[in-house]
Amino acid sequence: MSHVASIALSGMTAATRRLEVSARNVANARSAGPLPSADPAIVQRYPAAYAPKRVDQVETAGGGTRAIVTPVSPAHVAVADPSAPYADADGLVAAPNVDFAEEAVNQLIARYSFAFNALVLRSHGQMMKSVIDMTA
Repeated sequence: MSHVASIALSGMTAATRRLEVSARNVANARSAGPLPSADPAIVQRYPAAYAPKRVDQVETAGGGTRAIVTPVSPAHVAVADPSAPYADADGLVAAPNVDFAEEAVNQLIARYSFAFNALVLRSHGQMMKSVIDMTA
């Protein structure tokens, strides 16, 4: 495989990973749980709130990119939900720290990154075909 093709494929793979992580964050944004400081009996009884992730793209040696998935910090925010069975004495629960606007931007970045890398890959293939046709 050529260097150009491997760089474009690495970009497409990173874009796919970015979209997967963002979709998982949005799907689990309402998955609240007990606060980490809650009564240990409650923490053991109910599942923890979803811990959202983020994707950072870094360049790789020799060209290309890769996606590194890391937890969002802080992973949870305290929100009021006194009706939840795992709410603390103040009626607070831990909700995932998911920003829907940021997730929409991440999904658009993934979409355009994938499309542009696919275009590079297709253009590279067409150029290689032209080179082969010239030598024939």
